[in-house]
Amino acid sequence: MNPHEIDLHKELKKYFGFNQFKGLQEQVVKSIITGNNTFVIMPTGGGKSITFQVPALVMDGVCIVITPLIALMKDQVDSLKANGIDACYINSSKTEEERQFYLERLKSNAIKLVYIAPESLSFLDNLFNSLTISLIAIDEAHCISAWGHDFRPAYTNLGYLKNRFP
Repeated sequence: MNPHEIDLHKELKKYFGFNQFKGLQEQVVKSIITGNNTFVIMPTGGGKSITFQVPALVMDGVCIVITPLIALMKDQVDSLKANGIDACYINSSKTEEERQFYLERLKSNAIKLVYIAPESLSFLDNLFNSLTISLIAIDEAHCISAWGHDFRPAYTNLGYLKNRFP
């Protein structure tokens, strides 16, 4: 996808109410849209989420956001829904009925962003072949080094995604 063919500022204003990107956000968004693997480090409150949310909105398919914190998932999804964006989260707080509901919505391409705990990724595993995935964002990856490799062992297993989705 060519980022020059999309009015990224229009999308930013429409969904998030901002007139301008902050710092290097626009450069990161353009890198993601052009299909580059992109590694981003930003301070808390630096606007990292926008760097994968804007591409998710302009690209075909669903963005899978892998993140370890249930409260963060809920806050992000609530904020996206308040902005008119179809999003969901799947983790241990969801009942099997809720999981199946979101699974059906994913299958019908009704969701643009799905936030999922690394341990729940296997829930989507059998669906990967039938989904159009716009991008995979691994959020809060510092958890591996900051909190130790045994904090969330599932994070250390995410390397298989690189082979599965080159």
